[in-house]
Amino acid sequence: MRRIMFVTDYVCPYCLVAKRALEKALERLEMEAEIVCHPFELTPEPRPRVDTYHDVVRKARYRVLEEPCRALGLDMKLPPRVVPRPYTRLAFEGRFVAAQYGVEKEYNERVYCAYFLEEMDIGDPEVLTEIAVSLGIDGEEYRQALSSGRFRKEQEELNRIAREEMKIRQVPTIFLDGKEVSVSSYTEEEFLALLQEDGGEAGAGFACGPDGC
Repeated sequence: MRRIMFVTDYVCPYCLVAKRALEKALERLEMEAEIVCHPFELTPEPRPRVDTYHDVVRKARYRVLEEPCRALGLDMKLPPRVVPRPYTRLAFEGRFVAAQYGVEKEYNERVYCAYFLEEMDIGDPEVLTEIAVSLGIDGEEYRQALSSGRFRKEQEELNRIAREEMKIRQVPTIFLDGKEVSVSSYTEEEFLALLQEDGGEAGAGFACGPDGC
């Protein structure tokens, strides 16, 4: 079984495309893998949030994702009309509740798609609660977990580990069996090659960093 560490943020378009392409490649190869998602908040609070929708430089760089999106059947808004870009701490805290219900994978997918396909504000607790309820999570329990900060320390620690110990500077950052691999085209074919050839040198293509692409 392959072990894949996927360092991500819900508001990174490259992350959603990479995630979908990776899943397709694993399915095509009939390869078993343990995928561990590790959060990296691009804009940790209280840093000022950015306006990606009106950023012409980001929009131009996001074009590398247009063809992979078509091939993967992703009708992504690049970028979504959500201004400013949401903080994602609450969404990641909600992931702990989803894990307790056994629907962490489904929760991650739903949060990504809510933002990039439906242009929903995933920094809004009520939007997140709606997502949770749609997955069978008790709405009041979920809402209370966010409002009380029940999992805040756990999320802050994961974010600290990503920044200070793992030295992550961009997302997605992907480790295949412990080795960081490069992603440049974000296609299923690229991930097929990475999984079969055991990767290559890291850092080849566009990704999301705290200050942009």
